[in-house]
Amino acid sequence: MNQQLHSNQPHSQGAGQADPTLGPDELELLNRYWNAANYLTVAQIYLQENALLRQPLTAAHIKPRLLGHWGTSPGLSLVYVHLNQLIRKTGAKVLYIAGPGHGGPAVVANVYLEGSYSEIYPAVSQDLAGLRKLIRQFSTPGGIPSHVGPATPGSIHEGGELGYSLAHATGAAMDNPELVVACVIGDGEAETGPLEGAWKAPAFLNPARDGVVLPILHLNGYKISGPTVLGRQSDQQVMAHLASNGWDPVVVAGTDPMVVHPQLAVALEHAYARIRQIQERARSNGASGAERWPAIIVRTPKGWTGPDFVDGIPVEGTFRAHQVPLSGVRENPAHLAQLEAWLRSYNPETLFDNDGRLLPELAALAPARPLRMGASPWAQGGAAVEPLSLRPLENYALDVGVPGSSTHETTRPLGEMLRDIYADTADDPRFRLFSPDETNSNRLGAVFEVTDRCLMEPVFAGDDHLSPDGRVMEVLSEHLCQGWLEGYVLTGRHGLFATYEAFAMVSASMTVQHAKWLQHARELPWRNPVPSLNILLTSTCWRNDHNGFSHQGPGLIDTVLSLSGSVIRVYLPPDSNTLLATAEHVLQSKDYVNLVVVDKQAHPQYLSLEAARRHAAAGASIWHWAGNENPEPTTGPDIVMACAGDVPTEETLAAAWLLQSHVPGLTVRVVNVMDALVLPPPDVHPHGLSDVDFEKLFTPHADVVMAWHGYARAVHQLVHGRSDPGRFHVRGYNEQGTTTTPFDMVVLNKMSRYHLAMEALHRVTGHFDGAQELAEHCQEMLAKHEVYIREHLEDLPEIRDWVWTPPENQRTI
Repeated sequence: MNQQLHSNQPHSQGAGQADPTLGPDELELLNRYWNAANYLTVAQIYLQENALLRQPLTAAHIKPRLLGHWGTSPGLSLVYVHLNQLIRKTGAKVLYIAGPGHGGPAVVANVYLEGSYSEIYPAVSQDLAGLRKLIRQFSTPGGIPSHVGPATPGSIHEGGELGYSLAHATGAAMDNPELVVACVIGDGEAETGPLEGAWKAPAFLNPARDGVVLPILHLNGYKISGPTVLGRQSDQQVMAHLASNGWDPVVVAGTDPMVVHPQLAVALEHAYARIRQIQERARSNGASGAERWPAIIVRTPKGWTGPDFVDGIPVEGTFRAHQVPLSGVRENPAHLAQLEAWLRSYNPETLFDNDGRLLPELAALAPARPLRMGASPWAQGGAAVEPLSLRPLENYALDVGVPGSSTHETTRPLGEMLRDIYADTADDPRFRLFSPDETNSNRLGAVFEVTDRCLMEPVFAGDDHLSPDGRVMEVLSEHLCQGWLEGYVLTGRHGLFATYEAFAMVSASMTVQHAKWLQHARELPWRNPVPSLNILLTSTCWRNDHNGFSHQGPGLIDTVLSLSGSVIRVYLPPDSNTLLATAEHVLQSKDYVNLVVVDKQAHPQYLSLEAARRHAAAGASIWHWAGNENPEPTTGPDIVMACAGDVPTEETLAAAWLLQSHVPGLTVRVVNVMDALVLPPPDVHPHGLSDVDFEKLFTPHADVVMAWHGYARAVHQLVHGRSDPGRFHVRGYNEQGTTTTPFDMVVLNKMSRYHLAMEALHRVTGHFDGAQELAEHCQEMLAKHEVYIREHLEDLPEIRDWVWTPPENQRTI
């Protein structure tokens, strides 16, 4: 074995040399089982035939394209095999999370060996025919990828994008008191920001009510083409790093499997005993503060048990073991011979019987079915996903009166709704709110009437609603908030991630990855539906006039709209009652990424609860009260004024008011869109309106002036495929922002009521009395606005005090 990994490293044999838990026979069996996992891993990467080398290996047995990653796989299998041993001895309920990005073949090999894979995929049977299917499907068309994705039984985490494993593990442990989440973290992954932040889990896990995360940091020293930071640090440095975040780490290290196996067995048994000790004390006496939870650092060579050298160049224990250590095997006889020697070094004839089944004495090392990690119910949303029972929305609805005549902080009623969800799940915890220190700021503070913020660290006298028993999760990291929620919902519970709109982009790639997971999971009939990932964006670009340009960014809408229509939804409720109707829907939905965009500030309120429910169900509606068409028009309107989002709605209504008041001969229709995905054709998104219904809203031919919450290009993308999409003239955010007044934000982005009114006048055909005068008035008001805000530092009274009233259909200029 290559010793380079350990050449200058002092090591702490932290698991201890005494108190062996493996007798000689157990050790030999366990090592053979590990050999079986390693053998099947290599076979998946290289072979398409001759799965158990019953014939001499030839080029014809090799896949034409060699894809996959070997380097991290022996370590993943090592941990999996030892967790099996722990489960059989203790009955522990363990969920296995593989953080390293390319460990797919190792985890599939282990799930296959334990029997779970064949139960779900009967064609991949426990015999020679099944082994042939197992090796042929890996990284081939119609097969499985090199990641531990949705198709892998027992998994809730795909390591394709590194950094989220420990956050997912922490979320899975919350409100899961009996669960142990064993999270293998690669040292390449450990260099990412999300993973670094996730080490803070001990500050938030309460042993009285939560399960536990057992981090297993695998240091094999290298990533794809160079060393890792933690891999080059001493054991003392790495232990100090973990200890500073609240963990109690031990080190297992070596290059000889027969030395490492006993160490790891002892480390896991000690860790589990310590976990149960902490939990029993907390559940008897209450949680008294942050615990020092066990963690294990495993330091073994990258590509362990693989080729030491290839063409005279070191491989095992170097970055060269990361992917496919032997390339060109079909064309290079020396490499082919070396591959055969590598495969035969595992002695497959001592692992599998004549029919290709794992020998009985080895198969007995896997836990009984209910406890197999590949069959974990928590990887399937829990034993059963319990729906949230929501109180009637009438408890929170606003009495609107005349549409637009009153204002209210739009998200505050939602906070009251969330408060009651917390109250109603107190005895059966299955809901949490996750937010980066913004719960009160987002006007959701009613939740603190029944619960607190969670923190296991000391609580001081001046703290506000802070306790170890709190169930509001606040941490100033979008990655952690979303990662915790993803782990929470994938294991069957419900939640909401509320954050400022601009900074949701910090975790945008997590949203993409979660949507990809759901998209593929939906295609697997054996995967149970799980509660949706619900993201609430507040403090939006249009009302961050005080914070300035850095806080003005609606980009997550575009990110989500680019994803598969089967799993994404985008809602822009214009007021509180429509937000309540939206929340009722998304909190009870499954298998979606629901993006809800609404500002937290005071805005006009428009719809009664009954009307809000109808509007939410339709996704888009004509607001007849805001236009001046006849109740049963024989001809269409001259112009359609459309809007999506709270500020765009207010500006559109004001523009429609100006048009009707000053150009009474102009027929105006107002359409509000709150479900963005009614706009595309139904073959693009399941919410898409039929062409008939679409034209009932927007007419077949009239021009549409639309005020849109985000970037205008999104609407053009959505209506592509509709008849004459060029008649949609969209105003939205166009990267013009600064510290200014609220109305100046819409002026800067040319989405103000005056810009919308002038755009409408520009798009109508024919002559209308008052049109020229209104256009001049709009220009004058924009000029007046520019001077006024710089002198008075606030918006014009005509803007600040404007309230929707039915237009008088007469000139007021």
